[in-house]
Amino acid sequence: MNFCGGKTTDVMTSMQSSKLLSSLFENIDEEQRVTVLHIGPALPETVEFFSSFRCKLYFVDLFLELPIVACEDKEPGLEQTFIDLLDFPPGIKFDICLFWDLFNFLNSDAISAFLAALRPHLHSASLAHGFSVHNRKSPRGDRIYGISQLDTLSVRDRKTALPGYAPHAQGQLKHMLNCFNFDRSVLLPDSRLELLFSARLQGA
Repeated sequence: MNFCGGKTTDVMTSMQSSKLLSSLFENIDEEQRVTVLHIGPALPETVEFFSSFRCKLYFVDLFLELPIVACEDKEPGLEQTFIDLLDFPPGIKFDICLFWDLFNFLNSDAISAFLAALRPHLHSASLAHGFSVHNRKSPRGDRIYGISQLDTLSVRDRKTALPGYAPHAQGQLKHMLNCFNFDRSVLLPDSRLELLFSARLQGA
């Protein structure tokens, strides 16, 4: 296993069950090489979880860059900003993308620019996982996510609130994430939605 980028954290950890995470791995066999994008820090349990797979991990903690917004009359443009932040090697294609709650902290322009930067690195069988809110009035949570087991996430509360929190309704998010299908959603007790996506790439 190889992994690139990211930092660990020492905040207190709790566990959260997941009904959708295992779906990302249903069609992966022991010999298959898997390339994974993880938006967030490289937590020790996540690295340990993926050590049982033949995989390459890319950790990109975009949360450290918030707020990511367009600046009028300044270069580079927002899409180029994401290209620079993601800094993917040419030609890399991700089998699994772990977005967590990133889209709660990006406005529509930033989501569009992020997807434009990510789109060349997806393929027709790419899968993704993330969270959104069931209702924009739902209580806010600032969390760091990792993977403990195939059906269990690790969750750490952030020490300080992240800037730019502006969650989108599920219907809006479906429209914004135009290169993904929303395959499944699960309503969690705290009114968050756990989401499973698959790539929808026209012309792929």
